[in-house]
Amino acid sequence: MCGRYALYGPPAQLRQHFASGSELYLAPRFNIAPSQTVPIVRQSTAGQRDFVLAKWGLIPSWVKDPAELSQPINAKGETAAIKPMFRHAFRKSRVIVPADCFYEWKLIAGKKQPYLIRMRDESPFGMAGLLEHWAGPESEILTFAILTTVPNPLMAEIHTRMPAIVHPQDYAQWLDPKLSDVERLQSMVGPYPERLMEAYPVSRNVNLPANDGPELIEPLTEAQ
Repeated sequence: MCGRYALYGPPAQLRQHFASGSELYLAPRFNIAPSQTVPIVRQSTAGQRDFVLAKWGLIPSWVKDPAELSQPINAKGETAAIKPMFRHAFRKSRVIVPADCFYEWKLIAGKKQPYLIRMRDESPFGMAGLLEHWAGPESEILTFAILTTVPNPLMAEIHTRMPAIVHPQDYAQWLDPKLSDVERLQSMVGPYPERLMEAYPVSRNVNLPANDGPELIEPLTEAQ
């Protein structure tokens, strides 16, 4: 699964990486948690890529009362195309969730040790996401879920799942609402190459969403 990530790179770098023409005003975030509102990248009706804000935790458009339904933060890339909760967004409303790293927990000696996982060159990356627009009687919000996949060898040492990371060369197709070929889409959400990624243990302070500072991404040097 993917339950926590960070986005702290310079906005100019993010605009360049995701080829977005829209401005992004965002303070560095080192501990993004479910239910929070964060930037995602989507394709506009004019065909441009824009940063928009959305809440992490999917609410399908057909839901009448969100309080009566779970709001999933993840969806399996292997089955999202056929699950009622996700199939519309998988075919018509795919987005990219920008990140600089994500966190996962490994059970060691009976305790869960958090690990930070990122690209070896420390570049930003895009996780595959599904977007829904929910219109309630008093408000309208965008919500999203992050797709997950089987782990690559690096992640298999930490957890049984990992976020589906889209290759940059696939961004255009992944965001294209006209593309509905399930086979092609599923081929874009497999495990990312291990050789391009690295992982290291970090402080357990990341366990608390209220903690949100650059010290959270520092490698663990002693027991904490």
